[in-house]
Amino acid sequence: MPEQKIGVITHYFGKIGVAVLELTEGELSVGDTIHVKGHTSDFTQTVESMQVEHQSLQGARSGDSVGLKVAEHAREHDEVFKVTAS
Repeated sequence: MPEQKIGVITHYFGKIGVAVLELTEGELSVGDTIHVKGHTSDFTQTVESMQVEHQSLQGARSGDSVGLKVAEHAREHDEVFKVTAS
């Protein structure tokens, strides 16, 4: 499936399984599928929730930093791609 790079992980909170994603391009919405890829990370998941300062969001765009609940361990500098339908 085609993918578009949308940002990078800037922080990971291991105890709660939340990664901070800095969107560098494009948009991301709840329900979108993302692919997190890094030196030792490589997983795909659906975005189930997004938050900024403990406020839930339905979508974010380039320039935003959002917290995402992630299925697996993510690391700083991991790249995040939005999986797009072909």
